[in-house]
Amino acid sequence: MSHPHRARRPRRSLAACLAIVVTLLVAACGSTAPSASPSPAPSASASAVPSVGPSASATPAPSAGVDADAIYDTIEAQVAEIRGLSASQKVDRQIISEDELRAMLTEQFDAETPPEYLAANERLYKALGLIPADASLRDLTLDLLGGGVVGFYRDDQRKLYVVSKTGEPGGNERFYFAHEYDHALQDQNFTVFKDQDGVLDQGDRILARQAIYEGDATLLMTYWAAANLTPAQLLELVAASTDPDINAVLERTPAILRAPLEFPYSTGFGYVRAANATGGWDAVNDFYDRMPESTEQILHPEKYAAAEAPVKVDMPSDVATQLGQGWTVQTEDTFGEFQLGIWLREGGVAEATAKAAAAGWGGDRLAVVQGPNGAWGVVIHTVWDSTAEASEFLDAVQPVVDKLPDPARISAPGGEDVTIMIASDDEALLALDIIFGATGV
Repeated sequence: MSHPHRARRPRRSLAACLAIVVTLLVAACGSTAPSASPSPAPSASASAVPSVGPSASATPAPSAGVDADAIYDTIEAQVAEIRGLSASQKVDRQIISEDELRAMLTEQFDAETPPEYLAANERLYKALGLIPADASLRDLTLDLLGGGVVGFYRDDQRKLYVVSKTGEPGGNERFYFAHEYDHALQDQNFTVFKDQDGVLDQGDRILARQAIYEGDATLLMTYWAAANLTPAQLLELVAASTDPDINAVLERTPAILRAPLEFPYSTGFGYVRAANATGGWDAVNDFYDRMPESTEQILHPEKYAAAEAPVKVDMPSDVATQLGQGWTVQTEDTFGEFQLGIWLREGGVAEATAKAAAAGWGGDRLAVVQGPNGAWGVVIHTVWDSTAEASEFLDAVQPVVDKLPDPARISAPGGEDVTIMIASDDEALLALDIIFGATGV
């Protein structure tokens, strides 16, 4: 550990504070665009929030006598010293109001999310029973982000934003500013954000990599807060974390949207903290030279250490042609161990059983297809570490599939492959089965 400052608060108190405020952090760098494997920002660094320029009159201004720029300049220097990274250029910053944030989120979401892409993801989640049949994925996503975002860094602008109710650099603003400035340092010292720019079909891989850079920023933020926030400012964080409006948003958000947003800040924090505890920030920096390839490697650190890569699973290139005239592939992605576990739990599988069943994941690929006259289909082809692991997953997932409202079936001819197919009607399901299932064997 390379923390150069003496903590003013015991670590136990800080850890308790972090646990309370993590509900605010989970959306701090959230994406405005969902992916087939719902993870934040597949095409941007820590956020894909919009670049709308808020009007000066709407932005809260600091009270007279408060030199906010000087305070934020000091935080930048403190963060750089703790993290051991240097800034090669100045990072722009802007304090925005909650109303400005919501306007930015909405405008950017609509500008950057193609309607067909959004429809494909909505179809996927509804087919799996993960969001209500009458829900709008757009509304659910904007509700979640608008209710919980507290700050974000945009690598395309090299600019960070912090949301403030008062415009003053209080405990909350300083806390989240430290987090976002660490993202700016990551951007200037590593290539992680550039490497994932434009990647829209590797959701599980992106989620795993987010666990590194969000875990990094969350750990940095805790060190910074321990050294620089007063007890009164820490209490501000606690008070903000109990905001009933924010908690209500989190409670009503489906787990398939909420949990992947939390994952980089909670599981990622623990993952990075463990590396930092044994090798300091140098050990954290090493992750950026070899980023994890799957959530499996985050959930099972020994698999990252052993460089156990996911099994590459490909969809046939001619799926649309085989399905017939009028069919198209709307989206492809990889779901991954973490989100398969969510699906099992949300489908009624006991948590311990779901965790064990998902743990044998070797790889997967999913596709959402659209046909004529409203026909559609969803296919998830999974590969498991062994025949026994495949059988364990099959036992867990079968009752989940049996409860789905649309026609569905599982193909598991033995071996390590299990394929789930869901469709709008029996005819479309049969067409999928001919390609992916036992009917086509």
